[in-house]
Amino acid sequence: MKTSFDLSKVVAIGSDHAGFEYKEDLISFLEAKEIPFQDFGTYSTDSVDYPDFAHPVAAAVEQGEAAFGILLCGSASGVAITANKHQGIRAAICWGEEITTLAREHNNANIICIPAKFVREGDAEKMVEIFMNTEFEGGRHERRVEKIACA
Repeated sequence: MKTSFDLSKVVAIGSDHAGFEYKEDLISFLEAKEIPFQDFGTYSTDSVDYPDFAHPVAAAVEQGEAAFGILLCGSASGVAITANKHQGIRAAICWGEEITTLAREHNNANIICIPAKFVREGDAEKMVEIFMNTEFEGGRHERRVEKIACA
């Protein structure tokens, strides 16, 4: 089973205050590629709580409204933990190109979580490009991914 994202659907994107500037840069990146997106906030660098933005992104992906999700916060841990509470979500923290490729190929990740404090701006764009264009390998990995859900 090889799966790729349906890019006719929106990409769900959200961040807390620490990821806000990168989120804005990634929105420009998506716009330049004419990829539709839905921005779930935040909309400034004012301090906010990351679950308020991670849950709506995860819900959009979980419900099939979004092709995939992009979440950003300082470490990416908070948004990843929050998103992974949703059934059917496989949110992966990615900090480089190789880990991003493996998150898609081996884990069929459907939300990329980027640690804004540990990734350079241009690298975030490269990782999103890799994430949305890398297919899940299936095979032995499919069996493992099928064991992730609790229900």
